[in-house]
Formats: sequence, structure tokens, C-alpha cells
Amino acid sequence: MAKGSVPAIFIDGEAGTTGLGIRQRLEALPGIALRSIDPAQRKDPEAKRALMAEVDLVVLCLPDEAAKESAAMAASLGADAPKLLDASTAHRVHPDWAYGFPELSAAQAAAVAASPRVSNPGCYPTGGIALLRPLVDAGLIPADHPITVNAVSGYSGGGKAMIEAYEGGTAPAFELYGLGLEHKHLPELQLYSGLTRRPIFVPSVGNYRQGMLVSIPLHLDTLPGNPAPEDLRAALAAHYEGSPWVRVVPAPANGKLEPEALNDTNGLELRVFGNAARHQAVLVARLDNLGKGASAAAVQNIGLMLGLEQAARQAA
Repeated sequence: MAKGSVPAIFIDGEAGTTGLGIRQRLEALPGIALRSIDPAQRKDPEAKRALMAEVDLVVLCLPDEAAKESAAMAASLGADAPKLLDASTAHRVHPDWAYGFPELSAAQAAAVAASPRVSNPGCYPTGGIALLRPLVDAGLIPADHPITVNAVSGYSGGGKAMIEAYEGGTAPAFELYGLGLEHKHLPELQLYSGLTRRPIFVPSVGNYRQGMLVSIPLHLDTLPGNPAPEDLRAALAAHYEGSPWVRVVPAPANGKLEPEALNDTNGLELRVFGNAARHQAVLVARLDNLGKGASAAAVQNIGLMLGLEQAARQAA
């Protein structure tokens, strides 16, 4: 598997929020060698290409176009090509890349482990897909059902400019965005949820650093068989039974939920808030947009790709 006795990893774009998070987690793992490019050669393609040839896995923490260029560079190495984990949006619906949500189905963890190219999921889709896919597979939600996904994230997922605006006190306390209904996470959200009808996705950002809630309202009497909220909860619980990271937990009696409880973890919590008498439910996922939504999920995938799953569990 490894080119040397110890697997070597290069994070291409390690200075960004996700790259830093991945590096910090990997530094806590035994049996991994982290390699970095000389800052003076950061923009030298030949230096990068040479480093890629020396390592076992490259993590791409880059803008989409740069990620495509680095992926092509790695592919040009032939037999010396490293495995790739792409944290950008560039390859998330590409048929030649495995989707890095191991909990997606019974076979997905093995698919991630076997693939030389894995695309790390987006933070919002992680929550939405985790809620929808088991219910679509179980026939409780038809694939063509009209779905709306609402979500709120801490500002750390919005990039350098947004982080500076919030930490500088110039950003609003809360705002909706993506209201052109063309958010870049929509293709993967639809594809891996198993939906044939494009969902409506309404993201938002709040004045707190990290943490995320993804919610999906449902009129139960529009679904086949008019399922009860408990039917939805049971299907989710059956799908994720035994998962170390995804838990289906009871909805709090007070009908409230805050977004920050899972910060700095690889945890994902799913809840079904329901009113059986009104035939209504709201599915809610809680996760850390920087954890299970980014760097912790990446470490989980790296563990699978390099056969270091137990070590990845310890770090994430």
C-alpha cells in the first residue's frame, strides 16, 4: 500500500481552514508522515509534481479549478500517482470519484477504502443526505417528492472574507444566502440523497464560529402510507445502527436545538421532531461544519483509504 514503511501525506493547500484542521488531526495520529512543500516552491508545478510522486496520498484543499489542475497533475504520474482526497466541490458528482460519506450505504465504506480518488462531502449535504437517503431507500419518501432543505452554519465555513467580516464586526447577525437557488452543494445533495426532483436548498449563516443545523420539513400525509414520525425515526435508526459517528437521538421535549454541541468532533446527530396529530415532521441533523462537515470527515476517509481506520477514529 505505502511507498515507504510509513504512509506519507501531502496537504495541498494546508494553510486554509480545512487544511489546517486536517493537519492538526493528522499530527495526533501515530504512523503517518506529513510532508509539506517548501514555501518558496509553492507555485512551482515541478516541485509539487515531484512531491506528489513521493507520497501515498494527497489531500486537495484548494478552490475547484486548482483542485482539478492538481488532480490532473497527480494522474500524470502514472504508476507513481498518489491516492487523492479532494475537499473541494470539483469532483463530488464525478463518476470516477468515490463519495466520501462512508455511512451512505452498507457498501460505501468499502468503496471509499478501495478507491484511489475520493471526494470529501460538503458540510450542508452531509446533514441533508444523512437524513434523506435512508428514507428514500426505505420507500418512506418518494424519489420525486418535493423537498426543501433549510440550514444554518457558523461563519467559519464561508471562507476568508466572511470570517474577516464576522470577526471584524461588520457582518450581520444572521443572513440567508444562495437565494438564486443555484448553490454549489445542490448537485451532490440531490444525487446522493437519491432524489430525482431537484430539492430547494436555503442556506444561512449566523454570528457564531462553527456548528451547523440542517432541517427538512415534511407533510406526512403527502408521503406513501402517511407514516408517523416514529416510522421515520425507526428507519433512520436501522440505517445507522452500529455507526460510531452517526447517532439517531430523541428530539428534546422543549422543541429547541442549538448548533454548537458537536463542535470539534466527527459526530453527526439526527432527530425527528414530529406532531402525529398534525401529520407533520421536521428532520434535523446537527454537526460541526468544520468537523464531520470537513476536516474530521477527511481524516475518517484518509483512515479508510490508507488502511488506518482505527487511528483515524482516535483522531476524529
